[in-house]
Amino acid sequence: MNTADLPAPLGRGARGLVAAFAVSGTVHLVRPEVFEPTIPRALPAPRALVVWSGVAELVCAAGMLHPRTRRLAGPAAAALLVGVYPANVQMAVDAVRAVRRRRTPARVVRAVVTLARLPLQWPLVLWAARAGR
Repeated sequence: MNTADLPAPLGRGARGLVAAFAVSGTVHLVRPEVFEPTIPRALPAPRALVVWSGVAELVCAAGMLHPRTRRLAGPAAAALLVGVYPANVQMAVDAVRAVRRRRTPARVVRAVVTLARLPLQWPLVLWAARAGR
């Protein structure tokens, strides 16, 4: 593969996505209990799913950094973001339910953040997909 075949340098959005994947992937491995409640109840083995999704985030982040692996890592990162979307929905549902049970400023902020994050996931999917081009 010559340099003309390599993808362009990462844009700002994709660089931010790499950083977010690196941080989130690390937290998935160091403190998986933080993410276990976000796993939809219909899925088995929440701890294993959290750990493997953290590994996948770290692999995608590393892959997007190197031009030779970016063509595969970009679409893989986009697929991962789509795959974890149900967990983000579950997190938002749980946050709203917590506010309904007992309203506190911290719970309201968490609910607002998790709800606002849902539509913001789609630009991340696009940045990841474009990173491989």
